[in-house]
Amino acid sequence: MFHLPAKEPSHLIRIESVEMETPSDVCSLLFNTTYITLRRFSSPICFNRLAKLLSSVKDANKRRHPLDLNTLKGHGDIVTGLCFLPNAQSLATACADGVVRVFKLDDASSKSFKFLRINLPAGGHPTAVAVADEASSVAVACHALFGSSLYTYGEEKPKADADSKQAKLPLPQIKWELHKVHDKRAILTLVGTKATYGTADGSTVIVSCSEGTDIVLFHGKSGKIVGNVDTNQLKNNMATISPNGRFIAAAAFTADVKVWEIVYSKDGAVKEVSRIMELKGHKSAVTWLCFSPNSEQVITASKDGTVRVWNINVRYHLSEDPKTLKVFPIPLKDANGTTLHYDRLCLSPDGKILATTHGSMMQWLCAETGKVLDTAEKAHDGNITDMAWSPSLIPLGDKQVVVLATSSVDKKVKLWAAPSLDGS
Repeated sequence: MFHLPAKEPSHLIRIESVEMETPSDVCSLLFNTTYITLRRFSSPICFNRLAKLLSSVKDANKRRHPLDLNTLKGHGDIVTGLCFLPNAQSLATACADGVVRVFKLDDASSKSFKFLRINLPAGGHPTAVAVADEASSVAVACHALFGSSLYTYGEEKPKADADSKQAKLPLPQIKWELHKVHDKRAILTLVGTKATYGTADGSTVIVSCSEGTDIVLFHGKSGKIVGNVDTNQLKNNMATISPNGRFIAAAAFTADVKVWEIVYSKDGAVKEVSRIMELKGHKSAVTWLCFSPNSEQVITASKDGTVRVWNINVRYHLSEDPKTLKVFPIPLKDANGTTLHYDRLCLSPDGKILATTHGSMMQWLCAETGKVLDTAEKAHDGNITDMAWSPSLIPLGDKQVVVLATSSVDKKVKLWAAPSLDGS
């Protein structure tokens, strides 16, 4: 039997002694703050290990970062990518279990979140997800033995039931699909944006970057290929498109960043894609980059241990070169004192906070000064695979906040609040 003290706080249980009637009758404890359940097992249970496990769980709760708002659970494997849909309160995630989940973020503090489940064709492994055309449409990159495929899913119009005369919940359906997008090469990054620059008609343009050197542009609604470029830099690290749909920039094997301009015709369609400038200044490979919300600046992170802010709003047709506005040292060092690099960058919608990652660690920087606003030494239990800011405010109890979402190999997606700009 178990002997428990008469007066013990409700959240603490101490095992004073254990007695067994027979050698095979070993009892284990399964308990929480309010109850104990006894079960019999035919093999010994190490109570010291159980105590250590419970202690580690309590310690983990104590160590929870103050900016950590919530965790989206239920993924069966590595979460490879995520993106917010235009309405901000929907977050799409791509998971290696072959499922895309579209979570409804009605309140970032909820104990659970409803989500739409999209089962992908068998054999494909989702590597990225992006905004497609409409608010409810997502583009998904999948990789298989024969190469990479793109699928765009949208919702069917609700159908009324003959008996109940009520509309059934809409189900996802494939709107278009393309195969061998980059031959047999995998897709590293997939980004969609609404083209609003110049004579663009407001349609979504999707940029797909392969692990080789090619980058392909697609029309979000039709899936038609509207352009392609080649970095000619041995291998790509990533590529993205500016928020207004005007520029494409790529981080690749070398220290230089190439920038292309998408030219639109009078009818709003993509006319051509032309290389217009290079960002020169880093001394080693650029690992990641992002555009400012107004599409006039680019922020780059390099293995040379620096972050640079560039002005690309120049008269390039008059041979005016882009200018380096700021250079920040990356405030990360290993045990030997060697400066580390950032894996990913993501700028907040107001352009003031730069979220960065290295492995499972995350830092928030002031985009103006490079000052570290906050650090989560272990934001996830594994490397962070993707990150994105909500384009607008999301409810958090009785408040409205901008949320940063991160995905990881630990099968989780986390929601984070933005730190204060004064670092408090």
